[in-house]
Amino acid sequence: MSIIFIFSIPLTAQAQHSVARQWNEVMLEAIRNDFARPTVHARNLFHTSIAMYDAWAAYDNKAITYFLSQKDNFNGVNAPPNMQAAREEAISYAAYRLLAYRFQNSPGAIESLARFDSLLIALGYDATFTSTDYASGSPAALGNYLAQCLIVFGQEDGANEQNDYANLYYKPVNPPMIPIIPGNPDIADLNRWQPLTLETFIDQAGNIIPVKTPEFLSPEWGEIPAFALHESDLNLYVRDAYDYRVFHDPGAPPQLDTTSVGGLSEEYKWGFSLVSVWSAHLDPADGVMMDISPASIGNNPEFPQTIEGHRAFYNLLDGGDPGTGYAVNPHTGQAYQPQIVPRGDYARVLAEFWADGPDSETPPGHWFTILNYVNDHPQLEKRFRGQGMILDDLEWDVKAYFVMGGAVHDAAVTAWGVKGWYDYVRPISAIRCMSDRGQSSDPNLPRFDPGGIPLVNGFIELVAPEDSLAGKNGEHTNKIKVYAWRGHDYIDDPESDVAGVGWILAENWWPYQRPSFVTPPFAGYVSGHSTFSRAAAEVMTLLTGDAFFPGGMGEFFCKKNEFLVFEDGPSVDLTLQWATYRDASDQCSLSRIWGGIHPPADDIPGRLMGKKIGIDAFQLAEQYFSGQITNVDRTPSTQALPTAAIYPNPIRKGSLLKIELIQPTSELDLKLYNILGQVIRSEKVSGLTHNQQSITFNTSYIASGLYFLRITGNRFMSTHKVIIINN
Repeated sequence: MSIIFIFSIPLTAQAQHSVARQWNEVMLEAIRNDFARPTVHARNLFHTSIAMYDAWAAYDNKAITYFLSQKDNFNGVNAPPNMQAAREEAISYAAYRLLAYRFQNSPGAIESLARFDSLLIALGYDATFTSTDYASGSPAALGNYLAQCLIVFGQEDGANEQNDYANLYYKPVNPPMIPIIPGNPDIADLNRWQPLTLETFIDQAGNIIPVKTPEFLSPEWGEIPAFALHESDLNLYVRDAYDYRVFHDPGAPPQLDTTSVGGLSEEYKWGFSLVSVWSAHLDPADGVMMDISPASIGNNPEFPQTIEGHRAFYNLLDGGDPGTGYAVNPHTGQAYQPQIVPRGDYARVLAEFWADGPDSETPPGHWFTILNYVNDHPQLEKRFRGQGMILDDLEWDVKAYFVMGGAVHDAAVTAWGVKGWYDYVRPISAIRCMSDRGQSSDPNLPRFDPGGIPLVNGFIELVAPEDSLAGKNGEHTNKIKVYAWRGHDYIDDPESDVAGVGWILAENWWPYQRPSFVTPPFAGYVSGHSTFSRAAAEVMTLLTGDAFFPGGMGEFFCKKNEFLVFEDGPSVDLTLQWATYRDASDQCSLSRIWGGIHPPADDIPGRLMGKKIGIDAFQLAEQYFSGQITNVDRTPSTQALPTAAIYPNPIRKGSLLKIELIQPTSELDLKLYNILGQVIRSEKVSGLTHNQQSITFNTSYIASGLYFLRITGNRFMSTHKVIIINN
């Protein structure tokens, strides 16, 4: 669902949006029509934000460009006669070229590319102008040059973009679970991620995926060049001959011990059982009402610093966190008006509003949408950090997008670096498998097992012989039953049916998601939503100089019986409300528990690292804005921009490896080394001209395997991993 907030602007105001905002909007729409890949789109948002910021900063006497300033062969541009027009032109060409390239293979490419064309034409520019000779003084050429540099950079940054971001090393240890079959009998390691096999897999953006057992998305994303992450925050771990890069390492999540009771194994069981208990809150007819206004929720205390501290932070039986709300709205001086609604409606709306889809711009894009909502608010004064002069719309937008893009990209690099290494189990796998084993609460009760699920009176119990769930012949007696959302068997038509809550066999437990999606195809620990949201909330707080939304409240209206997609609802009109950006972030984190996607152990570490990521990204961006950045300030992960891009990689034996040079040179020395450091092939190339910066390298008669290609030019040397595979 794309986000449409209560506050709306007139058409005349929309027409006055900066070109940066207009390109951001068409990009968000393209993301909604693309595959739902949070990591990929965080990177796309960041790179596009770089393109627009550098196109703006190249004409500024104070601000320092981010990407261009790191290129030895960029000599700057002359001051144009019309600064605003030049910036708008350069931004438009940079965004247009980069977006057209990145979304050319999207399932929604026809619509997205047409939208990019239409905007460029509407702005008065010519799509056939392709020159990159910015020295001529052409802003369009500068934009084209910027886009081309970022395109080449993206081919060599480790994302494996040219092979559709496919994994190179990661392999799951568990066989897939088939959710429509009861239980989870085949799982091998209850602490590791398990793929799911679905009858039909439809991703969060509504795209039907032909592969019914989707692979782990981006487990190697920790190696992608980041924005403000520091090498001092990096840990390296090796598994299966691959180095996993883990920033802001939170340490291992709680592990289940199937041989004995006690220790952190109890926190594992408590956390996943909480997800099942909170599933019981998804019934709007249960009579439980709650105030969802800032008068009663939000304003959380500090987050727990230990796994054991999670129990005091989350309300196991009633749901929610320790937030107490606010006595008054600081912007109005008045009390927030209570909003009493069924808890079941609130929990379901949260789960769907903050979900990845359908038709979503994914979590990183979600926060760009919230940023645009805030930017349109009539009470926002566009003063950087809330101080100084009011910035014009273009300057505000390019700076806001640059820092937000850097933050969500770093959040993706960090969270997925953790996900790839710790490879942690999801609730559907853990709840079903623990329940298959039995109960771990009382050795004197039937089906005791140290690795079983803990019993919770009224929520997680044993099936008694007289129970209706016991089966015709008592075959389910002493199995685990849970009081939870009943799942898709109770929904024939999502537009009119509600599954409701009731007692079901735990072996049939489902998260509150669509049956064609069930759970995101990647490990749970840490929560990407929590990491993205907290990083973005810190950026919004620092950018505006105010922890509170403009006017003291952000709002999103959900109409009765229209908003929900997974089933009918909500049963009443309700409005999601947040006093502060951090409150919105915290609400997003809770939504993933009510949705059955994450336990608390996934959530809190994501919030903690997101806080650091957002602050670091803002502080680094601020140095670029103020012209105070130096080479010393640049992190190794961003300073070492590639001098050449090689593709395809992996490459089939006997094919030609293409080498695109980023740093121009007249001579090249190419050496291919095996993993023992022996030179396998060596070539020298000379007489290269400025217009001839693309060459090929023959892989014939080279055995399949991992190699390293060293490329030496007039002023640079770089080494690249090359994987040669059999035909």
